[in-house]
Amino acid sequence: MEILIGLLIIAIGSFCQSSSYVPINKVKEWSWESFWLVQGIFAWLVFPLLGALLGIPADSSLPQLWSAGGAGMSIFYGILWGVGGLTFGLSMRYLGVALGQSIALGTCAGFGTLFPAICAGTNLLEGTGLILLLGVCVTLAGIAIIGYAGSLRAQNMSEEEKRAAVKDFALTKGLLVALLAGVMSACFALGLEAGKPIKEAALAGGVDALYAGLPVIFLVTLGGFLTNAAYCLQQNVAHHTLGDYAKGRVWGGNLLFCALAGVLWYMQFFGLEMGKSFLSGSAVLTAFSWCILMALNVTFSNVWGIILKEWKGVSARTISVLVLGLVVLVFSLVFPNLF
Repeated sequence: MEILIGLLIIAIGSFCQSSSYVPINKVKEWSWESFWLVQGIFAWLVFPLLGALLGIPADSSLPQLWSAGGAGMSIFYGILWGVGGLTFGLSMRYLGVALGQSIALGTCAGFGTLFPAICAGTNLLEGTGLILLLGVCVTLAGIAIIGYAGSLRAQNMSEEEKRAAVKDFALTKGLLVALLAGVMSACFALGLEAGKPIKEAALAGGVDALYAGLPVIFLVTLGGFLTNAAYCLQQNVAHHTLGDYAKGRVWGGNLLFCALAGVLWYMQFFGLEMGKSFLSGSAVLTAFSWCILMALNVTFSNVWGIILKEWKGVSARTISVLVLGLVVLVFSLVFPNLF
């Protein structure tokens, strides 16, 4: 029952993340770099900080908690992850919600799950390590099938149909950007691993396991914000779009939609940390939790892709391949629990 509760919490957070790009479609008269920066303030600073406050032991503070060790490396990995977050947004721009998230998150799932295990000295060819490796392979197989469905979609659609579904659709450029996004986004998992001393200090201070990891998440997202803010401001200057922030007639609505996108995005990691506390009885599921989150993100993002009509007009074969990929992804969620 605890495992089911943990998976359900992670699934709710994943659904929120996959829904976070829907409010952005409502942003008006702002360039890409402007809305990406503003939603990032909420997604990577405001809400992670509010979450971190839940993980402070009594008679302590965040700086005291961070002094337990690993804070610097968490921020550093966050800066690297920021490159992934930045290119992740670009992958949505060039491939759409469904295909962009599928490729980027699939790559992120594999590297983000295996990197920490390898760094911890886990043997991936036997025991728990082998189950972990096989689980990642099943997940990547599902992602690959969905990616193939995306390529079929591109072949079967005219240029006009592609532009109607995704305004800036560019398959080759989008795939390269999505792969880079996936590899760099995996650094988030390394940032969480580097901040383990902080989480352990929070637990030792009496913080509930549901919230003990939240102060570490803020450090990683802080690093990511630095990368994204630097790039977005540079793009504002280069494209002469700094005036976006002064467009008073759309400011209120845009701020609201960016805040909504930010809180929905943050919920994936809030849910991940809470869900993991229910999976602590299974070492395999705990280690596989990152992959579970990414697989769910891909599943829900493709559901949104269907709702947003990004797959409109494709053949029945393409839809069948897409559904097969989603089935494989769902199977990957329960695969580690079969052993």
